[in-house]
Amino acid sequence: MPNEIKKVAVLTSGGDAPGMNAAVRAVVRASCYHQLECFGVFQGYQGLIENKIEPFSARSVNNIVNKGGTILKSARSLEFRTPEGRKKAHKNLLALSIDALVVIGGDGSFTGAMIFQSEFDFPVIGIPGTIDNDIYGTQYTLGYDTAINTVVEVIDKIRDTASSHNRLFFVEVMGRDAGHIALNSGIGAGAEEILIPEENRGLEQLLESLKRSEKSGKSSSIVVVAEGDKTGDNVFELAAYVEKNLPYYEVRVSVLGHMQRGGSPSCFDRVLASRMGIHAVESLLDGKSNVMVGVINDKMQLTPLDQAIKGESAINKELLRVTDILSI
Repeated sequence: MPNEIKKVAVLTSGGDAPGMNAAVRAVVRASCYHQLECFGVFQGYQGLIENKIEPFSARSVNNIVNKGGTILKSARSLEFRTPEGRKKAHKNLLALSIDALVVIGGDGSFTGAMIFQSEFDFPVIGIPGTIDNDIYGTQYTLGYDTAINTVVEVIDKIRDTASSHNRLFFVEVMGRDAGHIALNSGIGAGAEEILIPEENRGLEQLLESLKRSEKSGKSSSIVVVAEGDKTGDNVFELAAYVEKNLPYYEVRVSVLGHMQRGGSPSCFDRVLASRMGIHAVESLLDGKSNVMVGVINDKMQLTPLDQAIKGESAINKELLRVTDILSI
């Protein structure tokens, strides 16, 4: 198997995440280091179908380690979900004699990679790129560290306004299915309450906590809410309920939205992306396929794609206790 891999292609898929460019750079340069040809695929799986595949040299990825987003672009591909679309993609790869594919993305991207591998016995390796940090088999996904630092910076600014006007701010952050961003950024920014999908604390418990905060002398409060939290139907209804029941609070809502995805990647994400990209290429050379590169206890690990997709990225229970202690 090591002698069979001569050409590698890399693509980014799904939502963009800071660090994707650093991972692309690492895949390209690791390929060059091992005397492999490398190709960049533009616009994800749709680019495979439309043959938007270009040869990349070590110089093709100059000055991108610090850039957010992805130079390869990303796009949804309904066509790739069909057998006919995947056949087109496979035909285009064969026409260029490409032997293996590195996919940088989340669980949806990995599902496509796994199906593609099973249908054509084509070597694929995944690199987890998603700010939500919700992929099983790695402690950190690309973009997560940058995202939580972005959120903390924004909440710090919101707190200035909250303190000046004695306001209660609900700050909604990304995390439809996992509360990693809310939990860690909330602790880092000193939030009074943190609401996440994994822990439904209930409206009454939230009210009691805010009442205690007010009685203890706090004139302003920050509540960080993951978008998937189930305490209320949505953050605006949650804020309205609190304002109705605690009229002494002037309540405001701030939805951070896609600003969490953008920006220059942190040093941590740049280093992690570099390690993952190199490990992905070298794992292909070692004959590995249908796996995802991850990091556990600061060591590079491989996890089967089906486990990465189906497994759950557990929330850190100790951090929940930390939140309760610090919010008095």
